[in-house]
Amino acid sequence: MDKLIRGITSNGRIRVFGALTTGVVQKAYETHNTTPVATAAFGRTLTAALMMGTMLKGEKENVSLQFKGDGPIATVLAVGTPQGTVKGYVGNNFVALPLKENGKLDVGGAIGDGYLTVIKDLRLKEPYIGKVELQTGEIAEDLTYYFATSEQTPSVVALGVLVDRDFSVKAAGGYIIQLMPEATEEDIVKLEQNLAGLKSVTALIEDGMDIGEILNTVMDGFEIKITDEITPEYKCDCNKERIERAIISLGRQEIEDILKKEKKAEVTCYFCNKEYVFAESELQEILSKNE
Repeated sequence: MDKLIRGITSNGRIRVFGALTTGVVQKAYETHNTTPVATAAFGRTLTAALMMGTMLKGEKENVSLQFKGDGPIATVLAVGTPQGTVKGYVGNNFVALPLKENGKLDVGGAIGDGYLTVIKDLRLKEPYIGKVELQTGEIAEDLTYYFATSEQTPSVVALGVLVDRDFSVKAAGGYIIQLMPEATEEDIVKLEQNLAGLKSVTALIEDGMDIGEILNTVMDGFEIKITDEITPEYKCDCNKERIERAIISLGRQEIEDILKKEKKAEVTCYFCNKEYVFAESELQEILSKNE
């Protein structure tokens, strides 16, 4: 069962986040019909956004992760919330690439060179925006670099998605370990020793470990206090009112052109592929309300 955990060491020197997201990533795969390499890129990003969403404090806040590169997938976007929900999309869900020499899916090749942009909507006048150059395009390494350079928080980020032969998601999850300013050299050495030679996240999941057991393995020798346990969910919050606002933002001239040429508007949500249809009368009403 999918689970998202947030905790901190008893001495307050290290924050830990962990997520088992096999079901979440499976739903994303089913929603967007992604190829294996797109599923891997998408699933890693969704898992990271889920954990980063729980780093926020306000109920209505959210965090967006956008990986944009010159590779064939073009864009991977995920939006996470403090409640443990996530949504997203990929620019090219049909991208296919040969496996890497080690037999792994080539996520870095699919994304290519480009930038990671992190947008935190904290319900202030302007959102926080951090942007860093991609280091590998493999998602986890790029987020490690982002935390170190943009947030000045040394972090360990591990993410994984294992795609089965039938293209379904066999295992998915990850963890983020963050050193607080009070962390000591002894803490760092102990953590490095724990991580040395540790199996990948998906291998640990395949071994039958849940996310709590994985975090206990990573944090062996530390006393961890779990502060939150959430069941994560792939969930889109679109509705007809939001789509109507998007249509209004097109401007009067554009809406009149749609009326003249199409007599109706058909809009598909990027995040869940739900289709919304606005009949001619509804478009006329939108125009009349915004004269």
